[in-house]
Amino acid sequence: MYTNPMRDIYSPGTDITCRATTAVTGKRFAEISGDRAGGKISITTATPAGHICGVIKYDAKANELVGIARGSSRVVTVTAETAITAGARVEVGTDGKATVHASGVPVGYAVSTAKADADAEISLYN
Repeated sequence: MYTNPMRDIYSPGTDITCRATTAVTGKRFAEISGDRAGGKISITTATPAGHICGVIKYDAKANELVGIARGSSRVVTVTAETAITAGARVEVGTDGKATVHASGVPVGYAVSTAKADADAEISLYN
């Protein structure tokens, strides 16, 4: 018998269902917005230069369930705030969009070049 065992909450932890605490837009980075609600992780659109818990899979209104894509090295589409060159590290920009890493928390890197307001293919760090 093991003492003090770790417990998997989500395995493998790629797609999870969360509860949006504000209206959210798909293909934007998400962050945790508070304690669980109805057994689901509470999320909102990620703030610039901050940490993320994944990428919002589709639009949802406040208090609705919404899918979140996550997983290290997973490649997903995120709306680009600025032009991003393939290979560039990215961070969270305005309104949860991807932008070239400057001084915030790096959350992934671009696997292809993208124009501003287009889909950027981002390999997530977590």
